[in-house]
Amino acid sequence: MANTILIIIIALLIFGFVVERILDFLNSTFWSDQLPQELEGIYDSDKYKKSQDYERVNHKFSTITATISFIAMLLMLLFNGFAWVDNLVRQYTVNPILMALLFFGLLGFASDILSTPFSIYGTFVIEEKFGFNRTTVKTFILDKIKGLFLGAIIGGGLLALIIWIYESTGPYFWMIAWAAITLFMLFMTMFYSTLIVPLFNKQTPLQEGELRSAIQSFSKSVGFKLKDIYVIDGSKRSGKANAYFSGIGAKKRIVLYDTLIEDHTTSELVAVLAHEIGHYKKKHTQTGMLLSILQTGLMLFILSLFISKPMLSQALGASEGSFHLGILAFGILYSPISMILGLFDNILSRKNEYQADRFAGVNYDPEALQLALKKLSVNNLSNLRPHPAYVFVHYSHPPVLKRLEALDKIKK
Repeated sequence: MANTILIIIIALLIFGFVVERILDFLNSTFWSDQLPQELEGIYDSDKYKKSQDYERVNHKFSTITATISFIAMLLMLLFNGFAWVDNLVRQYTVNPILMALLFFGLLGFASDILSTPFSIYGTFVIEEKFGFNRTTVKTFILDKIKGLFLGAIIGGGLLALIIWIYESTGPYFWMIAWAAITLFMLFMTMFYSTLIVPLFNKQTPLQEGELRSAIQSFSKSVGFKLKDIYVIDGSKRSGKANAYFSGIGAKKRIVLYDTLIEDHTTSELVAVLAHEIGHYKKKHTQTGMLLSILQTGLMLFILSLFISKPMLSQALGASEGSFHLGILAFGILYSPISMILGLFDNILSRKNEYQADRFAGVNYDPEALQLALKKLSVNNLSNLRPHPAYVFVHYSHPPVLKRLEALDKIKK
């Protein structure tokens, strides 16, 4: 039985890798050296060629990194690498929590050593070449240290809690773990911007002036209570622009990247924020959170049916069962369900984006939002002609051209 599970695990990995390469290839067939007619008025010829070059370079780079990761995972499975790490940690402790922390800590450390050179190349070569990188070596190193520290504290703490629940509660494991993870998700949603973001970026209240007054005026006109508007120093790392809405209830806040403010007019910025407010007014944030909680419950329920069976650990080459090996094997076996749920999430997310665009267009100005979307796309060198299959699998937002077409209908 263990050998059968191992074969299934390897087959799923190969299937996932092949599907991704097919999708990447299909996406590449839509590239063009000539400015397509539908992009006239958005890109000029030189900027479009630069966007295509950026897409090609990133495609090649991601293919290389994905292939290396795939080969490393395959070798670990074929040569019992995970069982070897398991035997190593068992020399120092038999406590299930400490074993799991050491096991995933070693794997995470090895993975980080493997991925860091690629991260350095992506940031300081590719992003630098296309004019996006503003990250200094000092910032890169500090980000790496802080990321590892947070991963150890938050990830390790959550893992330890789940194993303790598993060891203590038996058949009720999945329900109690579900409740604990749900509370953690809600806590992070409410306090992420105030606890985690300041470790990496500086957030300052948007100063009084034309922009703040325009945002507050629009918020009041649509019945949206907004107290916190912040500007984040995104230019510390990249020239790319963004804006996001975080928190729930009294903790909700809107965050603007300083690079976004630099490149857009007041009306365009209000239109972008009207879109974000649209998500809140249409209850997309609450719906997304609820779906995430339900999907977590489903995963934990299925996990509870298999985690106690030693065959999962044995499939990875171990002689005895353990929670950490079992959850690793389960994660791969669960990937088909995860993929299907991900497709559903993306379909719903794209629908929500259209609704938020419509809210902004109807309640504010569809043309201002169109101008903002065009500027964001050009400044970020976005690929505006992705293959439909690639969009279906990977895009949480509709392609910009589709969003512009939908906004045109509102204008008419």
